Amino acid sequence: MSKFSFVDLTPDSILDAVESIGIYAESGLLALNSYENRVYQFKAEDGHRYVVKFYRPERWSKEQILEEHAFAFELADAEVPVVAPVLKDGQSLFEHNGYLFALFPSVGGRIFEVDNLDQLDVLGRLIGRMHQVAKASPFKHRPVISCEEYLQTAKVQLQASNLVPMSLENPFYTILDLVIKETTEQYKNVETIRLHGDCHAGNILWSGDALMFVDLDDSRQGPAIQDLWMMLSGDRNNQLLQLDTLVAAYEEFCDFDHSQLKLIEPLRAMRMVHYMGWLAKRWDDPAFPRNFSWFAEDKYWEQQILALKEQLAALQEAPLKLLP
Repeated sequence: MSKFSFVDLTPDSILDAVESIGIYAESGLLALNSYENRVYQFKAEDGHRYVVKFYRPERWSKEQILEEHAFAFELADAEVPVVAPVLKDGQSLFEHNGYLFALFPSVGGRIFEVDNLDQLDVLGRLIGRMHQVAKASPFKHRPVISCEEYLQTAKVQLQASNLVPMSLENPFYTILDLVIKETTEQYKNVETIRLHGDCHAGNILWSGDALMFVDLDDSRQGPAIQDLWMMLSGDRNNQLLQLDTLVAAYEEFCDFDHSQLKLIEPLRAMRMVHYMGWLAKRWDDPAFPRNFSWFAEDKYWEQQILALKEQLAALQEAPLKLLP
């Protein structure tokens, strides 16, 4: 497991990095909610508000980060609302004291409401427009959503962490293996495109009267349904209505492969397991035990055993289908 932390990323070093590209802060630094990277908002002497993001070392290569930026610029050029990096002298990625960082315009807005069908209709069209651009070419450097990374590697990370209480190891890994087996059997021969990758309400803002995508940090190749299913909530009937709203709007701009509906529960299972593996992998970063203390408590693992049992049952049900 990595022993890396951001402990040496001090306020002075952050300001030095920003000044190295000709931007001078007028205000103090406001730390924003980010655990994988370190992200700070500030007002500059040029009167603009910016967000500077320092990428976690050894997570993405320069080529992978630049590919993310290129996707954002491609979307912006197609008038798909997205927060793209700031270009300075034709560059969007910079380095200071071993850290890669990028600058973004600070964008405010209202939170997206996942249970609002009118807003889901707007979002469906926006994702359709994004995927219309995304289908033009694949990523060459960024990874593909896979069972190996999201399930098998995550399990190895959990085992290496020793965070699962000994008294719960047998029931936890027993149900985990069943979920991994069922998910792997269902997630096969998947057609992929470039994705936002982490398209949930926290990464979507109402800016003025328009929706806007933020944070393409998890952008990768995967099935189109990945950018849609996280908007589904509530019971099965509610999810059917939400899905129908999203897909109908999506298809105004981009064809949708309805056979991908069967991937919703496998993708949900993959996200559950990957999230646990991510927390275990990052546990040596002091920010994680401080902000996710419940991850080391017996109660959490008892809840995960139940959640995995429920997910196994969901995997064995008939997949969602659009309303007739």
